[in-house]
Amino acid sequence: MAGERRVHLCEDDVLLADVRCGSTAPGWSPLRPAPVFGLVLLRDGVLRARVDGVEHVLDAGAVYVERLGGEQQFAHPLGPDAYTEIVLSEPRVADLLGGDPTVPEGMVMVTPELALAHRVLLSLARRGGDSFELGEHTVRLAAGILARLAPARVASGRPASAAARRRLVDDARAALAAEPTLGLAALSRAVGASPHHLSRVFTAVTGSTVSAHRERLRLARVLDRLAEGERDLAGLATELGYTDQSHMTRAVRRAAGLPPGRLRALLT
Repeated sequence: MAGERRVHLCEDDVLLADVRCGSTAPGWSPLRPAPVFGLVLLRDGVLRARVDGVEHVLDAGAVYVERLGGEQQFAHPLGPDAYTEIVLSEPRVADLLGGDPTVPEGMVMVTPELALAHRVLLSLARRGGDSFELGEHTVRLAAGILARLAPARVASGRPASAAARRRLVDDARAALAAEPTLGLAALSRAVGASPHHLSRVFTAVTGSTVSAHRERLRLARVLDRLAEGERDLAGLATELGYTDQSHMTRAVRRAAGLPPGRLRALLT
């Protein structure tokens, strides 16, 4: 299906890509089994899908749920189109669906909430959000889509009591305070919860995403080091898990209103 494909996130369990399909060939693509579980969120154009012999029309108002092994073909009746692609591993799909990776049949229609979450994710990706933030938002969007198919299964696995939810959040905060460079998958393993459940409970308890809380901790460390006169900004960015110095500078400017160099002068 893909022509120009920009991958924003590629980890063992999650892939996020922005695709502009340049295909103008008439007719159907060759029949092939789906190699992965994927979600295709069309933004522009119309896509026809033939899945196990059944035809579907896809536009920006629906999500195509690509089920592993399904025999599928595609056609582009209006020419090139653009879409966002999310691919999840089988264990991650199972995490989202109550331990069972079998994806229910059915079409997902896009709600205003899903449309907004989709565009927020794209905005984060295009302005260079880090893998932790992108991973959390990608999984939350995928969970929202799957909740339209199997709400009870997506809601399962939630800690049973307020005390249990608070303990989970406290454990995650303690782990991040000790090591704010932890990735989402590593943090989830450390507290014994799936990334989706951790993200959902953390937001419900604190009103903040895990990635936003992690960024507050990193900002505090940046400010402390700048107050001590730190001049090796590239080394500081690497130490705190930023992609590079530019990534840290953007994050600090966004949060504090000034770039690191100006903040160092102010604080010292």
